[in-house]
Amino acid sequence: MTKQSDVLIRQKWIVPVPCLVLFTCVTTLSLLGAPPPLNDASSKESVPLLVTVELPRLKVREYHRPYVAVWIEDGSRKLVKHVSVWYQQGANAEGHGEKWLPDMRQWWRRGGRKMDSSVDAVSGATRGVGKHLIRLTNKDLSELKPGKYNIVVEAAREVGGRELVRVPFSWPPKKSEQVQLSGKTELGQVSIQITPPGVQ
Repeated sequence: MTKQSDVLIRQKWIVPVPCLVLFTCVTTLSLLGAPPPLNDASSKESVPLLVTVELPRLKVREYHRPYVAVWIEDGSRKLVKHVSVWYQQGANAEGHGEKWLPDMRQWWRRGGRKMDSSVDAVSGATRGVGKHLIRLTNKDLSELKPGKYNIVVEAAREVGGRELVRVPFSWPPKKSEQVQLSGKTELGQVSIQITPPGVQ
């Protein structure tokens, strides 16, 4: 007699459990779709710039998720593109989340105060502890002129501190490279992976 743990018997169908598991996995992958490669020369949505922002775990009595702004600045430190802004969406007992955006002082002074459609397009909720990826496509970077730039990440936390990290890069890239810097308090590792167009 075949053990019930070895087969699944239902409506006179006998399916070995390993086959059922394999079928489930294949079906799930088919439904989700295979993830696209970071850089595909045949794709208009290739990713020449990948930014990783780490929010460290802090040993503090009262912890609030930080507000984080990521932007691209040119050699004169002028903001040329908003990349991502994470802040409290909506309101709570203390007010609307936008109330504390000025705490990210550098970002606010360099263009955040306008809060126009370019900011709305990249805004999202605050993130938890861990590493977070931001993918910038050729379309996202189409307005960059050849030259030297920085990816700038600024974090500000209620009942906490503020920190800013700058990671330099050149555009357009001549070779694939990865640059990594680390914050000391509110930010962990901040890294960029840059790849020339057409390189996989």
